[in-house]
Amino acid sequence: MRSTTLAVVMALGVAPALAQHGGGRYGNPADLDPYIAHLADPARDAWQKPEEVIAALRLRPGQVACDVGAGPGYFTLRLARAVGPGGRVYAVDVESKILDALRERLAASGLRNVTPVLALADDPLLPAAACDVVLIVNTYHHFPERTAYFGRLARALRPGGRIVNVDYQKRETPVGPPMAHRVSREEFLAEANSAGLVVAEEPAFLPYQYFIVLRPRGAALAPK
Repeated sequence: MRSTTLAVVMALGVAPALAQHGGGRYGNPADLDPYIAHLADPARDAWQKPEEVIAALRLRPGQVACDVGAGPGYFTLRLARAVGPGGRVYAVDVESKILDALRERLAASGLRNVTPVLALADDPLLPAAACDVVLIVNTYHHFPERTAYFGRLARALRPGGRIVNVDYQKRETPVGPPMAHRVSREEFLAEANSAGLVVAEEPAFLPYQYFIVLRPRGAALAPK
């Protein structure tokens, strides 16, 4: 478990010393407070380009988005603003303390269109046919039985809905987990294909990560 913990810590540019506290559940550090602070660190913006990521999703007011592996809300709050007060964001995480931190940030922000979801490791516990976009950022390699997990995400999509994965390229980068914990773009696409998902588009502006938009095979594309 400790090697996975170190991978998660390094993925966000967190000092490796934070991993010394021992491994907790789901590969997160046992001492979650400094980890939560670093998940929301604005210094991440320079390479994660969150505003550009959200713009590329082309969300419309009133739509429903899901943030899988939401953490304390780095993308959740941005998604909530993108869909507006008439929309909804499901913020999925497996750590109750991390969701408590998200709730605190939501209270401070004034946003009221986010539903935190305490998920299972192998099930996001999303309602069926509820989401226009499911966003996964730097989280895919944690999913157990990834093809089955894809199936659960696909069942949560509305007609025209999309699953979006942003994760580290399997090459040396200034930030990111050790190579052994990365899932290459090719491996990701093979697993998506086996789950009945195909590429809808692939923006290419992130310096260290691939950005792949999927839709169920045979499903109509959402209007742009």
